[in-house]
Amino acid sequence: MAERQREQHLTVSLEPLDEYVVIEAADSETWTRSGLIIPAGADAGCRTGIVTAAGAEADGIEVGDKVLFPKDSGFEVRLSGSPVRVVRRSELIARVHD
Repeated sequence: MAERQREQHLTVSLEPLDEYVVIEAADSETWTRSGLIIPAGADAGCRTGIVTAAGAEADGIEVGDKVLFPKDSGFEVRLSGSPVRVVRRSELIARVHD
């Protein structure tokens, strides 16, 4: 009888400190009002994403907010194989209201 090893899946979370926020970038395509499809990453240097965690000093930003931020801002980190961005609150451009 062969012994089977069980894979242990670790749940990894990231708690940002100070003014940092964790953003799950939205990599989906966007539809314009006229029906054009804009592929992800085709914006003029900006991306949108959902805030998944916010540090204590990230004033005015809450988990669940959709935000606009520069494409190259912050740091990319992989959590359980999924990329997220860790960005300073001051680098955020706007909150997006759909």
